[in-house]
Amino acid sequence: MSASPGYSDEKGGSLGEPEYGQDPASGGIFSSDYKRHDDLKEMLDSNKDSLKLEAMKRIVAMIARGKNTSDLFPAVVKNVACKNIEVKKLVYVYLVRYAEEQQDLALLSISTFQRGLKDPNQLIRASALRVLSSIRVPIIVPIMMLAIKEAASDMSPYVRKTAAHAIPKLYSLDSDQKDQLIEVIEKLLSDKTTLVAGSVVMAFEEVCPERIDLIHKNYRKLCNLLIDVEEWGQVVIINMLTRYARTQFLNPNQNESLLEENPEKAFYGSDDDEGGKERAEPSSVVKRKPYVMDPDHRLLLRNTKPLLQSRNAAVVMAVAQLYFHLAPKAEVGVIAKALVRLLRSHSEVQYVVLHNVATMSIKRKGMFEPYLKSFYIRSTDPTQIKILKLEVLTNLANETNISTILREFQTYIRSMDKDFVAATIQAIGRCATNIGKVRDTCLNGLVQLLSNRDDLVVAESVVVIKKLLQMQPAQHSEIIKHMAKLTDNIQVPMARASILWLIGEYCEHVPKIAPDVLRNMAKSFINEEDIVKLQTINLAAKLYLTNPKQTKLLTQYVLNLAKYDQNYDIRDRTRFIRQLIIPSEKSGILSKHAKKLFLAQKPAPILESSFKDRDHFQLGSLSHLLNAKSVGYQELPDWPEEAPDPSVRNVEVPEWTKCPSREKRKEREEKPFYSDSEGESGPTESADSEPESESESENGGSSSVSGSGSGSEEEEESEEEESEKEERKKQKKRTPQKEDSDESDQEQKQSVRSKKSSAKTSQKSTSEDGSNSENSESETESSSEEEDEDEDEEQEQRQPEPKNKKTPPATKSTSKASKEPKEMSLLDLDDFSVPSAPLVTSRSTVSTSLVSDLEGLSLTDTSLTPTMISPAFALDRTFELLHHMTGEGLSMEYIFSRQPFTPDNRMVSVQVQISNKTENEVKNLRISDPKLLSGMRMQAFQEIESLPPGESATVIIGIDFCDSTQAANFQICTHTRHFYVSIQPPVGELMAPVFMSENEFKREQGKLTGMNEITERLTLSGKCNSDHAIVQRVSSTANMNRVPCGADKEYRFAAKTVTSGNLVLVTLTLKDGSAALLTINSEKMVIGTMLAKDIVQTLTQ
Repeated sequence: MSASPGYSDEKGGSLGEPEYGQDPASGGIFSSDYKRHDDLKEMLDSNKDSLKLEAMKRIVAMIARGKNTSDLFPAVVKNVACKNIEVKKLVYVYLVRYAEEQQDLALLSISTFQRGLKDPNQLIRASALRVLSSIRVPIIVPIMMLAIKEAASDMSPYVRKTAAHAIPKLYSLDSDQKDQLIEVIEKLLSDKTTLVAGSVVMAFEEVCPERIDLIHKNYRKLCNLLIDVEEWGQVVIINMLTRYARTQFLNPNQNESLLEENPEKAFYGSDDDEGGKERAEPSSVVKRKPYVMDPDHRLLLRNTKPLLQSRNAAVVMAVAQLYFHLAPKAEVGVIAKALVRLLRSHSEVQYVVLHNVATMSIKRKGMFEPYLKSFYIRSTDPTQIKILKLEVLTNLANETNISTILREFQTYIRSMDKDFVAATIQAIGRCATNIGKVRDTCLNGLVQLLSNRDDLVVAESVVVIKKLLQMQPAQHSEIIKHMAKLTDNIQVPMARASILWLIGEYCEHVPKIAPDVLRNMAKSFINEEDIVKLQTINLAAKLYLTNPKQTKLLTQYVLNLAKYDQNYDIRDRTRFIRQLIIPSEKSGILSKHAKKLFLAQKPAPILESSFKDRDHFQLGSLSHLLNAKSVGYQELPDWPEEAPDPSVRNVEVPEWTKCPSREKRKEREEKPFYSDSEGESGPTESADSEPESESESENGGSSSVSGSGSGSEEEEESEEEESEKEERKKQKKRTPQKEDSDESDQEQKQSVRSKKSSAKTSQKSTSEDGSNSENSESETESSSEEEDEDEDEEQEQRQPEPKNKKTPPATKSTSKASKEPKEMSLLDLDDFSVPSAPLVTSRSTVSTSLVSDLEGLSLTDTSLTPTMISPAFALDRTFELLHHMTGEGLSMEYIFSRQPFTPDNRMVSVQVQISNKTENEVKNLRISDPKLLSGMRMQAFQEIESLPPGESATVIIGIDFCDSTQAANFQICTHTRHFYVSIQPPVGELMAPVFMSENEFKREQGKLTGMNEITERLTLSGKCNSDHAIVQRVSSTANMNRVPCGADKEYRFAAKTVTSGNLVLVTLTLKDGSAALLTINSEKMVIGTMLAKDIVQTLTQ
């Protein structure tokens, strides 16, 4: 290319350095600028698009490097009408940069920008609007307004996003357009695309942050879109929703804030309940209604929680401040781990995060105590990071960890960083102030530092010792004497002044040394710093009042020296003190009270954190970082006393969307996608039935407890039996009685039966056996109608295709299926072609209900699904590991058997049911490639060499979850395929029951108080109306043993974590009505918090 020599010249001279051998004063440096861009101008004036494109690339690259290319503006702006899309994009990039500087030239091309707004390419439309909004000339405001309105209705979300960005620019140019811009913002807020959401919320914050009414209708949409919005949009939306929530929801910690007024009673009150007498709550708590979190408040917390794992530190920080300001205290702890993770980032990120952690750790110490070692200081940390980490460590110090922290501080004192050493000594002083037990230890350590070679260390120690001695001066006169001897050696003014103040304040404890110190200070008075001179004058005055015989002349000498000092503060202080302590004719009434003024009892200083009152600023904001209100900062609103109307957030569904077909589709979507495996029975199917030994043995040892069904439930079952019989009669009338009847009718009948049946399709070879056993059982208590049905079933069995054979006469699943319209779908037909596992039946005595007899006859995959076991009454819950559609006919389900895993008692036993629903044999079935988190272990089952078609196998897996609910990921492999699966344990399955007496329980509970205690208030549901129901619900949630209890309205449960063996103690105390108090004591705070949520959810449903 002909321009290449010019390009190399331009690159070589881009640094702006003079050529060697050229006189800089001759103007050579500047003269070259006139010719530097000539080659680019020639290329821009060329007729070839390739040259223009190359020139624009080079120009944009120069802009990126910070070079000034404004002299090329006329040459570039001429190409704004270029037909080449790539050239036009780069021209717009250039114009956005320089349109504000070269406004006159940009105005000449405004018609071109307007044409660009109509361009078919969305990038050109967006770029034209961006350039137009960058021209800061009031005369084009109407044109910009029109362009923004049109772009807000554009088909492209990218253009609408650009329109949202243009709104703050126009508002800053002409604030009179606010009303029109609010209309555009309201329109864009209703946009459902994630690309626009963040930008329009930013515009809302800039233009009209007070218009909360615009957010009401879009609140839920913003919460749901939040996870998919770009990172910086997430930050803006979260900050806006934080302020919104503070105005629309009640304070979730309102009861705790009232109890904090009397903390001792609130903290130790639980120990007084042994006599059965309930502690009288404060009247303010009694008057207040029990707090129930608004569903929209919960929606916000639930949808922001996953963002704690974001790679963007700003997003994590935004979620952390939202949880700190909005979440209940029991849930705030989740942010600690995410914030500690950010401490591995760059020092700038650490600086901001530690500022916020320091503020949080003052009010919520328990959050960060488990991560104490993460705040230990590294030698490579910058000084400001070290000081912030010291602040956090000091805030987290308590009686249990103070010895560890003080050992750390001892190593920090030997650092070469003097500012850091001074901050460490101050931190030791704060620890001594806050924790009385270590005050003497800290004081002795600081006294030892007085012999340090470094003057700064000694000086800082003196200042801190002075503050500590004010708390107990009488006990430490020896230390005061020791410090008095240091006046000859210490040269740091602040330290000398502190020693003089101490000797003057407690001169009665050192009556012999004090006058001698004053004598020494009088000698060097004229050479001292101002702060030392002022304290010398104070010392002289105090000694004159307490020991005038020895110090009268010395005092007059010091006052005479100070009378002629250069500093007017010292001269004024001298005149004042002379008149006050030395009586004369002119001295007034104050001189009579000189002793009271100078020797008054002074309160000990309170060493507080500099971050104590910073939480009134919103965490994560610039104002919080600077501890001063910055421009544009919006105050965090106070919680409302009464919750505003939540209905303002309800969005009306347009009438045209309410069509019957859509409602039917919605009903179908609520059912599981694969109707044969999940079954159509709800999760409460077996709650009303009475299981027997037959169902227990077939459910893999799961001992489900019989539900205490009421009379109304039995009536419902009888009604369902009758409705099903009528349905079968209708089918029987519709179905021909001949064996060679029409196949289409048979298939329709099969589809109806497959939807009603709780078991899957059966294999040809075992179909007759299964039907015979079914008929023999039904004959014992069937009517003539049932016999007809059995004959009908026998007629179906003669058909060649495999069909659903097992149809219990009365189950809740069949009653639900009978009420639904009969529909054929491709998925249903698909399922008929897959042969199922054989029916495995075990004979037992006939129970009172045919429903419960037939409930557990099959060991196919539905026998282990969650729907067959009620979560409220069963000890085992079934989870799907591999769906038969995903596994190409191979299905797996697992339960937590709650049996000890014999090879390793630190592992959780997981029982897996494997079913082969294909027509082929599955070989070499095994586990491989377990991807476990650090510390987790897995013991796989032995390889299954062969699993014939239609058969099932049960295996046991042992997994050490390390007391965590993180999933164990691994592969299930056959001889042909690999399937990725995962097992995630509920928190209640991570523990094993512990047997203990009531006294043992109380003793262990007394050891686990404070931060190891979690308390939740709840309202029991109507179903928890008996001891049996409550115990069953808690036991189904967690693998715990009930502890005997003498009190009537108290339930106690005990367990230990499987891996670490830490105790988990649960106490449920019933209050008036349906109110209850749940208390969980455990060293594992995370497990305790998660378990509290699960138990509360179980008891309130």
